[in-house]
Amino acid sequence: MAERVFDWRELDLAPAEPALREQAARCMDCGVPFCMGGVAPAVQTGCPLGNLIPDFNDLVMRGRWAEASAELHATNNFPEVTGRVCPAPCEGSCVLALASVPAEGGRAAPGPVTIKAIEREVADRAMADGSALAPRVSAVRSGRRVAVVGSGPAGLACAQQLARRGHDVTVYEREARVGGLLRYGIPDFKLEKAALDARVRQMTAEGVVFRTGVGVGEDVSGETLRAGHDAVVLCGGAMVARALEAPGVAMEGVVQAMVFLTQQNRRVAGDLVPDRDAVLATGRRVVVLGGGDTGSDCVGTALRQGARSVTSLELMPRPPDERAAGNAWPAWPMVFRTSSSHEEGGARDFGVMTKRVRADAHGRVEALEVVRVERRGEALVEVEGSGHDIPCELLLLAMGFVGSSREGLLSQLGVGLDGRGNVVADDHATTAPGVFVAGDMRRGASLVVWAIAEGRRAAERVDAWLERAPGS
Repeated sequence: MAERVFDWRELDLAPAEPALREQAARCMDCGVPFCMGGVAPAVQTGCPLGNLIPDFNDLVMRGRWAEASAELHATNNFPEVTGRVCPAPCEGSCVLALASVPAEGGRAAPGPVTIKAIEREVADRAMADGSALAPRVSAVRSGRRVAVVGSGPAGLACAQQLARRGHDVTVYEREARVGGLLRYGIPDFKLEKAALDARVRQMTAEGVVFRTGVGVGEDVSGETLRAGHDAVVLCGGAMVARALEAPGVAMEGVVQAMVFLTQQNRRVAGDLVPDRDAVLATGRRVVVLGGGDTGSDCVGTALRQGARSVTSLELMPRPPDERAAGNAWPAWPMVFRTSSSHEEGGARDFGVMTKRVRADAHGRVEALEVVRVERRGEALVEVEGSGHDIPCELLLLAMGFVGSSREGLLSQLGVGLDGRGNVVADDHATTAPGVFVAGDMRRGASLVVWAIAEGRRAAERVDAWLERAPGS
């Protein structure tokens, strides 16, 4: 631990091949593969992409890695990404994830098949030998032009699928580099960017055009974009961060998590972050509000920057170590988890509400005034006499996102938003003709694997619409 907090590169090491093949073999006695998703329609279970998990596990068990890659890529554009950053809902729905039962010799069952580790190894082998990166150029061109706004996982998946169907696809990205959340939101110690760069080169060879540094709705109006394309797909993500409703949040040293993470990803990539804009944890007492993936990434980043201390606070109570009675398999297990960043250091506390952000004489944050809360029924109630202060010189807000901004592009295109700030859509078709939406913009902030699934489904919807649209 003491060494790896000085390293920005990926941490996880792949298991040895015999161990992976043994894990894959454990999949073979399953009767109903809940891991693939869609088996229990009353509750979302398993893989949002519908990955053919038993199929590629069978091939891995037999050492047929190239065929396993073909099965994996049939449903997933970027398995090298999901094999790293997906929380593996497939494993939560694995039949072997059921409550441990005594096996021969009285030992407990070893838990679900390690599907994520297998997926990553299949993907990495295919990336290393180049087979996953061979361009698939459509032999037939449709002559139809599609604009994809945003180059995160939803936008990239949608663009690649549409290009492979023969459409002329242009991806618009406001940042200087392609990748969206994958590039700027996820730290390199979880996801190095070489594979992303390789995928961008593959997509370019397949005919996708990337226009970076273009703010659609600002540099290019929604009307201009719509007039120049047969269809538009909105994949801009849910970018409106949830605000902290407490006095003192406007002072120096209170920073949104994505600002902090994006800056560090720029530094690792070799980009310049001006000193006047720099947000650094070095030598500071850091508090992270929010215990999800973004909060965890802030912890790991702050530790690597040399923070004096890091404390992660979560409003909700600590999750149980095992499934609660109302959280039955095969639904996603709502249990306590420890990320690699949490293993590296820092403190974690649950059931803590921030009441005030207090400043020093110079207007900089110096402490949080907090109180403990506990769940009573559906409400969180303050615990009397539990108020206390937490020293803080950098407060990182990682409390999630609340939809998309109505101003700018969405207003120009005339699409509708629901009460949660998400774009209203009927199977990815918005209320504006010829305008579609995918990813976090449609469903709210979610997982990378969901974004890829959304992008693929939106591409199917756009392709079908273009076949019926005038001029086809």
